[in-house]
Parts: sequence; structure tokens; C-alpha cells
Amino acid sequence: MSVDEIIKELESLGSKKNVEGMQRFGITSRAKILGVSKPELREIAKKIGKNQELSIELWESGIHEARILACMIADPEKFTDDLMDRWVSEIDNWDLCDQCAMNLFWKTKHAYKKAMVWCQSDCEFTKRAGFALMAKLAISDKKADDRKFEQFFPIIKREASDNRNYVKKAVSWALRQIGKRNPDLNKKAIETAKEIQKINSRSAKWIASDAIRELTSEAVQERFKKRGK
Repeated sequence: MSVDEIIKELESLGSKKNVEGMQRFGITSRAKILGVSKPELREIAKKIGKNQELSIELWESGIHEARILACMIADPEKFTDDLMDRWVSEIDNWDLCDQCAMNLFWKTKHAYKKAMVWCQSDCEFTKRAGFALMAKLAISDKKADDRKFEQFFPIIKREASDNRNYVKKAVSWALRQIGKRNPDLNKKAIETAKEIQKINSRSAKWIASDAIRELTSEAVQERFKKRGK
């Protein structure tokens, strides 16, 4: 399939009702949004398979759904450091940010480095991408050593005072997912949350409360007990 053929298919699947629904959830963009559902995008991605060149062409179209499709078909092994920086710099909403982190960025060899660097950015969605990467790595990088995640705790604490909504939610997301990997990281994540709780910042107190509530919950603790048996 060519880029033009894919975009025509995306346009045919678009829905004004979906666009309006996305706007209610804060998904807006300088680019065109068609309102194509994620299941439909995944079906197209499945038909295409991994195709790095096509992914770059789709991204350059600037269309929101074409960019999400691009991150679904991009080849993480061919994805360079510079290309990651270029794509993340062009993200302007949380939906595209999270899709790139979850479908592509975490699979690259640059993932841990980018998580560390991006979370220091002044740009709201680049910073969110850094913490979304931490969260996704905690969920999906099953073989990673605990030390890979322990290095994130000081950064999470330092950035917990950022009051921007999409950043603070991502900070909480990262802390909670790291704390759900295993009992040792759970204990350290709770300790970090209690340190964050002492910071004189509304966002820090919200993040701490959100993390402590989930990480100390019966559901999470029971899960650890079952794993230990």
C-alpha cells in the first residue's frame, strides 16, 4: 500500500462523532484529526506489517491517525536516536504521545536514555513522553533489572512539582507502574511517594496520594502474595 492509498482509507474510516469525542477527552492537534478508532488503526497496521520507510512517510503527512499508524508499523531496530527526538518534538497531544511510547519508543535501544532526557524537557508532551516511557518499560520490559527503575525515582521526585495536567498524570503513572513490578520496587516507590508528599506543591501532593492509594491497595499487595506462593 502507498501512503496515498492508506490516507484515503483513513479518510473513509473517519468519523466526525469520534473527533468530537476525542476533543472532549482533550485530544486536539494543530494537525488534521480524522476520528479513526484504535482497533481500525491496528487492523491496518496488521495488514501492512513493519515498514520503516512507510512509517516515516505517514508521519510526515501530519495527519493525527497517520502518525499513530506510523508508530505502529515503524521498525524499532531501525529507529535512530535523532529520529526519536524529531518525532517527539512534533507531538502536540497526549494521545499521540502515549501511542508512540507504548507502540514504538519503548522497544528501541534508546528507550531508557530517552526516558531520562525527555523528562527534563520544558515541552509538556516531550516531558510526558519521558514518563510514559518509564511507565511502559515498567509494564513490558520483563527482563530488566530493578536498578534500571531505581534510577528513575530521584527524577520522579524532582519533577513531581510540575503542575501541568498531562505531566503530573504521567509522573504518577510512572511511579505506580514501577511500584507494581515487584515487592522491592513497591516498597521503594511508596517511600518515594511519601517523600514527594512532603513537597509544598499541589501536583506533588496529588501524585503522592494517587501513588500511595494504589501501591498500598489490597489488590496490589494480594497480587504480590500470590506471586510469592
